[in-house]
Amino acid sequence: MTEQPLSGPAGSISAQPWGQAPDGQPITLFTLQTPDGTEARIMNYGGVLVSLRLPDRSGSLGDVVLGHDQPEPYFDRDQAPYFGALIGRYANRIAGGRFTLDGRSYALGRNNGPNALHGGEGGFDHRLWQANPSIGESGPALTLHYTSPDGEEGYPGQLDVTVRYELGLPGQLEISYEATCDAPTIVNLTNHTYWNLCAEASRDILDHELRVEADRVTFINENLIPVSQEPVEGTPFDFREWQRLGESLQQHRAHPQLQYPGGYDHNFVLRSGDGLRLAAQLREPQSGRRLDVLTTQPGLQVYTGNFLGGHRGKGGQAYEQHWGLCLETQHFPDSPNHPEYPSTVLRPGEVFRSRTCYAFSVEDGPDA
Repeated sequence: MTEQPLSGPAGSISAQPWGQAPDGQPITLFTLQTPDGTEARIMNYGGVLVSLRLPDRSGSLGDVVLGHDQPEPYFDRDQAPYFGALIGRYANRIAGGRFTLDGRSYALGRNNGPNALHGGEGGFDHRLWQANPSIGESGPALTLHYTSPDGEEGYPGQLDVTVRYELGLPGQLEISYEATCDAPTIVNLTNHTYWNLCAEASRDILDHELRVEADRVTFINENLIPVSQEPVEGTPFDFREWQRLGESLQQHRAHPQLQYPGGYDHNFVLRSGDGLRLAAQLREPQSGRRLDVLTTQPGLQVYTGNFLGGHRGKGGQAYEQHWGLCLETQHFPDSPNHPEYPSTVLRPGEVFRSRTCYAFSVEDGPDA
């Protein structure tokens, strides 16, 4: 890795020292930029998307992700609850922190009440990744690699993971994931960015409007573990047409599925299809910013930042409840304990691959 900028017709990428990890290793912050000024900043600690600056309807650039101005808050999940981080070895929850694979039971670290969440206390969001910046035909890219040893957080087998961020035109950030193992294991990888299209997190997300390409959703119990798949029709989870988040939350707040955890934190069963396909759309009427999420994954966790509150982010901005929206493309929660769900088992000789594309655009105002 060089600290000299790389540049080409499709954009540039530069690197700068950004403090030290808790073990004393140096952290590097990478800045990816396209010719139109779109800019993504990613650090190799946790593979965190620290910021993403995009234009609004007037052409003014603004940061649309929650996070911090320094690396240190990211070391503490009370200050940075997975802001922008890469998540693994298993994203979302595993009930009781246990699963069985090939007749053998495995006990995982429990860090969410009785559950294992997002890979445990030593999950990928708290690991230092090897980084390789490059410039491709589509734009600047950052390739990250991490080797998770056999037994880390209780997971079997060594897992070699490569994640590639690529920033391209027009207004597109793509994340591709690849993993191999030397023994049977389970894998569920995602990115945990909190989106706020207002920019600079100037207000909550309640005026954001959301669409989700899903006809079914997984209902959850009091521990946020899936218990059934239900049609979205006639429920608070029907986002097949645009819905304003604040209106939906207000209208359905008494629904048993939303009372705890105080909003949406559910896996939507995406419509099946081959290759990269549309999963969700998010727009913010005042700025005109719009986000289309495309993925190869079968599920989408929609989380309305229910547990935010008392957090201080960039520039000292307060992040309160519903101040960011997570759209986590992934396999279903607790899949290892649900044989009816798409499998998350990875075996030697196989390659786990997935892609998610965040495509940004600007919509005209109502008076245009």
